[in-house]
Amino acid sequence: MSGLEPLGIPGGDHLREALTNCSDPLAAIEEFQQENGVLLPSLKPALPFLDLHGVKRYEFHQSVLEEVREKLIQKINDVANGEDKERFQKIETMLEKSFCVIKVASLRPVIMNMLKNLPKIKDVYLKEILDDKELYSQAATEVKRQIWEENQALFGDEVSPLLSQYIREKENTLFSHENSSSTFFLMSPKARRQGEVVQKLTHMVGKSVRLYDMVLQFLRTLFLRTRNMHYCTLRAELLMSLHDQEVNDICAVDPCHKFTWCVDACIREKFVDSKRARELQGFLDGIKRGQEFVLGDLSMILCDPYALNTVALSIMKALQHCINNDVLPRESSDMFLLLRMLGLGLGAWDMIDSQVFKEPKLEPVLVTKFLPTLAGTVVDDQTRPVLSRLPDEPHPVPRPPSQLFMIFIKESEVAAMTALYYTLQACRNRDKFAICQILPNLTICQSERHYDDTFLHSLVSYLISMSEEFTHEDFCEVVFGHFFKSGLSKQNVLRHMLRLVYYIHPRVPQDKLAAIMEMIKPNQGHSDMIHTTYNTLVEKIESYQPSPTTPAERLDSPLMSVPAPTPAMM
Repeated sequence: MSGLEPLGIPGGDHLREALTNCSDPLAAIEEFQQENGVLLPSLKPALPFLDLHGVKRYEFHQSVLEEVREKLIQKINDVANGEDKERFQKIETMLEKSFCVIKVASLRPVIMNMLKNLPKIKDVYLKEILDDKELYSQAATEVKRQIWEENQALFGDEVSPLLSQYIREKENTLFSHENSSSTFFLMSPKARRQGEVVQKLTHMVGKSVRLYDMVLQFLRTLFLRTRNMHYCTLRAELLMSLHDQEVNDICAVDPCHKFTWCVDACIREKFVDSKRARELQGFLDGIKRGQEFVLGDLSMILCDPYALNTVALSIMKALQHCINNDVLPRESSDMFLLLRMLGLGLGAWDMIDSQVFKEPKLEPVLVTKFLPTLAGTVVDDQTRPVLSRLPDEPHPVPRPPSQLFMIFIKESEVAAMTALYYTLQACRNRDKFAICQILPNLTICQSERHYDDTFLHSLVSYLISMSEEFTHEDFCEVVFGHFFKSGLSKQNVLRHMLRLVYYIHPRVPQDKLAAIMEMIKPNQGHSDMIHTTYNTLVEKIESYQPSPTTPAERLDSPLMSVPAPTPAMM
């Protein structure tokens, strides 16, 4: 069967019957052609010319079909995009008459185009498409959306590979050996959301609030299951991508939209200025009674590593502003808001898991005790180079932070995160003394924040830029023996160590390098990726040839043979 019989157009069965019952097969074929060919009087005399040029009738009819099909599709689009109030009714009427031939491959694009242009498709059509894998695979996303809205499991199957791809891409950026510098935080928010996964998800969601809510539910569930903060990033990027495309149907109903928009602007500037701080505080203070659940989504927005990075950097800048202006941290209104945002972001998992939508309490001692202690450490770092040039000043010796400081980073995630960004600041300033003083003591940080991938990626990138310091065994011991060694049981820590050694191995003393390589040697419990990376590192070390020392250039001058003058006698 040709599939056209439901429209009253005879197909292969009709021709077979005609040939079986006729006395002249050629006459029967000619009659069939005349009845079912292109009934255009001007065409009949032209067909023999096509025969002379070797153009088969099948090829001719196929080209006519393709041309008519494209014009029909364009006409349907024009009707759908027109201003006629009954335009969708017209398309619906055409669809009722033609849907029966949707399984005819050559006509299917026309039927699919009609479906694509209908804002509401009848369930009977959607069911037939859903039940046929071929039809479903060829349906436009606009059609699939209406299927997904009533089939969350199917939508989840479509979205799941994209979410996995997104996480892989983030991890590849964090662990990649291709670049020695810190690349994770370099890309602007707008550039990041042009990525393949975010754009595909944006297209799949379209203007459907229901599908958007489904994606958010998937992201919350995966965040709870894995504690992976990249799902928080995707939650923010999806909303801002819809914002970029002016999908007001969704932006208007997401209570986090304006807050996320403001945070996005801060991330772009890598700083929360006073004006935006007041805006963000207004959003947090404006949550009405009975809408506390919004805090769960706001905490996910702030748990995005890019948001946490921006807030933590802003805390360090605000602390420096206090130092420069002889102001105590507790006198800075911006500081309180930044600490509040940091606490909300770091507490996102606990809030969503417990379903207790209440901001984490900000302990006053963080501002009255911890930050002044940290400010004193920053001042010491800034005055040390000056003091070291004074003739009578004793040579400074690294000493551990105060007991109070250690208690704070052990018991408070906010304090721990702030300490980590102080460490990155010391690395950025290439302050070896400050690094040796703080790095070994970070291993007690609350919730093991010091082993977060985003922190380790930045730390390793800064340490790579200080590769000359690894010629000193004491610095190697601080980095590898005191800091990284305690986290070797974690595969992500090992991967960051492999990236560090990949770049600094030429500077490390041979005996120390041998001990480090033995320390980071993977076992059977490690992933194939780690084994591959380790083997690549071994090959790189074995093939490394240090640059030969350039010999002193011999001066070829006639004056070299002239004896030096004898000193004059007194």
